[in-house]
Amino acid sequence: MSGSDTASTPTNAQPGIYGTKGVAAASNVPGARVSAVSWIDNSGNLWLFGGDVYDWLGELGILNDLWEFNPTSKEWTWVSGANQVATKNGGSSGLYGVYGTQGVVASTNIPGARSGAVSWTDSSGNLWLFGGQGYDSSGENGFLNDLWEFSSTSKEWTWVSGSSTVGSPNGGQPGIYGTRGSGSATSAPGGRFGASGGIDGSGNLWLFGGLGFAATGPYGALNDLWRFNPTAKTWTWVSGSDTLGSYGGQFGVYGTLGASAGTNVPGGRVSAVSWIGGNGDLWLFGGGGYGSNGRNGYLDDLWEFTPANAEWTWVSGSSSANSTGVFGTLGSSSTATVPVGLQGAIGWIDGSGNLWLFGGIGPNGNLNDLWEFSATNNEWTWVSGDSASGTVGTGIDPGTYGTIGVPSATNIPMGRNGAVSWIDSSGNLWLFGGTSAYAYAGGELNDLWRYQP
Repeated sequence: MSGSDTASTPTNAQPGIYGTKGVAAASNVPGARVSAVSWIDNSGNLWLFGGDVYDWLGELGILNDLWEFNPTSKEWTWVSGANQVATKNGGSSGLYGVYGTQGVVASTNIPGARSGAVSWTDSSGNLWLFGGQGYDSSGENGFLNDLWEFSSTSKEWTWVSGSSTVGSPNGGQPGIYGTRGSGSATSAPGGRFGASGGIDGSGNLWLFGGLGFAATGPYGALNDLWRFNPTAKTWTWVSGSDTLGSYGGQFGVYGTLGASAGTNVPGGRVSAVSWIGGNGDLWLFGGGGYGSNGRNGYLDDLWEFTPANAEWTWVSGSSSANSTGVFGTLGSSSTATVPVGLQGAIGWIDGSGNLWLFGGIGPNGNLNDLWEFSATNNEWTWVSGDSASGTVGTGIDPGTYGTIGVPSATNIPMGRNGAVSWIDSSGNLWLFGGTSAYAYAGGELNDLWRYQP
């Protein structure tokens, strides 16, 4: 739908074309990026914020640029934030957070540049943003725990919760857990990167894990589950541990497949996929982290958390890291099929409560496989894409772009991880960017795709 069909390299970047702030144009396009966040508003417009980005000069760094894409006009608008990643002295002041007064909206407020944040859209079409790794109010770079709300109507930010600093010299604010199950005005998750979340039918924001800070100690892979009440403006520690354990992350306690238990809990992980199901339960898939035996790697375990009894259920997948998955037959569901262990995949929830899962990085590289998980029969279906990582030795599937704007059954995006996703009111799936490389030094993408189920 938009962007380039080639990945950036250190010598050939896909820079952003910003145009004039607030003015849509056919030539505008965000720069290639990974670990950004996304929302969709009540008008069906797609929103994109920050990440590890190639700016207008083709320089790679973190940004706080906010973009809006109109699917009807097929034009991007640069809405707010900086268009240049850094100065030679480090982060420029345009990349620092401008917090203003907590709880007070202002046209001058803006989150600092960051990557690996988590986002939600509420029923009013307002955008919510939490944490990530980036710049605080004083220009310190670290793990953030700030919560922001953006009005898609007034196009203004409000700092809602958390700290305006990363808590140097530790590099991130520790979590203030309070009493498990009890909301508190002083409780707050610690600073973190690559958490996952969802928003329930009551408008509560749910946050799980990521790479960051527990109550004490250094950062690591977290498995804490939090709920934020936007009305009371309070965080509640719901499940998981307030420590990292002995190995830099908590191990998973799986129990019996398909049976909930108060002792069950997923292991600490980063860049998982999560969503709220039609019954109000929280679902969690994969990520990079810890299985039951303490081995750290790519996970393909699927979990369901039921708020009514505060219990986790291990639903499918392996209890060990680096599973190779079972693809089965293309287009056919089965109790045996399951995606490969993945980190940095993206997901969508359709009108029937089914999950759609794309790509991510696994033991053999970046994938471009598309899956559907049925919430009715708890079965996976491999829908599209390849069952291998593409070109041998590169870990990259090059994809097939076809003609821009023209749908085709042979089109398929390049294998990637760290992309962002949207689902529109017609049930179409959208994805943007990510990286096709093992590391973030080249391979970033700025292609926009639409999939029609």
